[in-house]
Amino acid sequence: MPVNADFQGRTYPPTEPYGVSAAKIREFAEAVGSADPVHTDVDAARARGYADVIAPPTFAVLIAQQCDAQLIADPDAGIDFSRVVHGEQKFVHHRPLTAGDSIVGTLHVDTVREAGGHAMVTTRTELATEGGEPVCTATSTIVIRGGE
Repeated sequence: MPVNADFQGRTYPPTEPYGVSAAKIREFAEAVGSADPVHTDVDAARARGYADVIAPPTFAVLIAQQCDAQLIADPDAGIDFSRVVHGEQKFVHHRPLTAGDSIVGTLHVDTVREAGGHAMVTTRTELATEGGEPVCTATSTIVIRGGE
């Protein structure tokens, strides 16, 4: 089943809130090898003007990919996950993700196109606090390999 090009322009409802905790930030910072104490030491974070520890910039992918899952799991989208290759990921941070944040994501399907027998789907996830404060815009492109 080919990818459904009619999904271009579709917007999914906001996700359930994702609670950003100091423990999750610490685990992620350790996993990516970030030794900056603003990720693990609240006093160091406060000394640099933050309310609490802040997440490494790529932490946003944890939330954004949960949003992308809405599209991947949508049976009408025609995406065979076994054929997906992650092509590109970009982040535009409006402010750091901070311990204590409760973040919702709204997924937009910006483009669906064919190239060289493969489908390319670009999504944009707007991450915001439950109160609507913008936190990050995450853009992702996946390639769904065509038949062999």
